[in-house]
Amino acid sequence: MLHVIHCLEGIIERLGIIARYSLLALVVLVASNVLLRYFFSISPVPLQEFEWHLISPIALLGISYALKHRADVRVDVFYDRFSPKGRALVDLLGALMTIAIGTAIAWLGLSYTEQSYQLMEGSPDPGGLPYRYLLKAFIPIGFAALALQGMADCLRALLTLTNRMPDASSTTSSNTKVPS
Repeated sequence: MLHVIHCLEGIIERLGIIARYSLLALVVLVASNVLLRYFFSISPVPLQEFEWHLISPIALLGISYALKHRADVRVDVFYDRFSPKGRALVDLLGALMTIAIGTAIAWLGLSYTEQSYQLMEGSPDPGGLPYRYLLKAFIPIGFAALALQGMADCLRALLTLTNRMPDASSTTSSNTKVPS
């Protein structure tokens, strides 16, 4: 089961790299747009739209990446007081809900993306970007990735509950934060 956890989280790690580079591209693009607008009085519509397009991979791929690295916001009043098995049970319930929500939204997002593809939907703005379905494809991809991370968390919790979890250093990411 550890191998499956590592494979799932390897996928999430690669998607996180895409989100990180998208964030870097967004910063460079916004800075470029500002410089073009204020120094050269140029404001290209496609570049402005591309800023919005970059937010999709940042947010939708970044969700699962943040969950993997425990960079999500947790408000746990009692969690710290639970035993390791109690925490694993809470983690299992949370992982099952994550899988259900991620799978449902990914499934619903498929028809939304397919409809956009069939219409060859583009920007309604003159000079805007075509192929809006590529942007919308991040909805099912991002939520499927969230469900995959939920599966990894579910398996990790099951290993803990069945006393088959090796030491924590071999199964958690190096950036895992302990909730406070």
